[in-house]
Amino acid sequence: MTIQSDIADVSAEKSSVYGPVHSWRVGSSLGIDMLLETSTCSFNCIYCQLGDIQLKTAERKIYVSTAQLEHDLRRSRWEEADIITFSGSGEPTLALNLAEAIHLVKEYTHKPVMVLTNATLLHDPAVIQDLQEADMVSCKLDAATEAGLKQMNRPVAGVSLASIVSGIQNLKAHYTGKISLQCMFMPTNLREVEQMAELINDIQPDEVQLNTPKRAYPLEWHLDSRGNHGDKPYPTRTLRTVSPPEAEDIEALLKAKTSVPILSIYKKEPC
Repeated sequence: MTIQSDIADVSAEKSSVYGPVHSWRVGSSLGIDMLLETSTCSFNCIYCQLGDIQLKTAERKIYVSTAQLEHDLRRSRWEEADIITFSGSGEPTLALNLAEAIHLVKEYTHKPVMVLTNATLLHDPAVIQDLQEADMVSCKLDAATEAGLKQMNRPVAGVSLASIVSGIQNLKAHYTGKISLQCMFMPTNLREVEQMAELINDIQPDEVQLNTPKRAYPLEWHLDSRGNHGDKPYPTRTLRTVSPPEAEDIEALLKAKTSVPILSIYKKEPC
């Protein structure tokens, strides 16, 4: 697909395409950022690699034109990637042109596409439709109680745990690609592991990705934080993680109480 458009407004300094970066989940991943100008999300997670979210919103609109994406994609190192991942500067389903962007990326690269989402907009039929062309959708689920959601993810008004779970179930009912749950564990939410297992059984994803925040928390907004996995040239705060033994305990409990394959950040192999 070729977008016929004047791209004079395309920034020479910022790109909607970054990487490839190494992902413990999927290998070499080329990032697609359909938000770009600032961190933009319906969550403000206490562990976010972007730091404090600058624009907290659930409003869908075009933040980055599809013309700019095409311009940036052509100048990227997309050939080196195993997969193309929509993530970037916040919640990718906020992009109103998400479906067009996915179509462009797939047609141009012929590589699998994954969308990382916090699942707050999956109640919207338009979002479900936009995700149909993606090969994989990874949904965030860090809490099993309303209090845990507010403590871990700090959502915008109107978002509840029930709406997130029902949204993921809605996706599962209308989507034929692979659905995974990305579950971030910290000492903060260790007490909710058993309840998390109950939600996993209710949702029945294809896979659970057991994670812990290995990347430091930036103390100020930097575009580079969306893909920088190494030392950062700006101030950060190291976050509390779960240890390998704690991760093993979580994994063992989830395996005992669910039948869903588990991919752990420490083992990096489905269990």
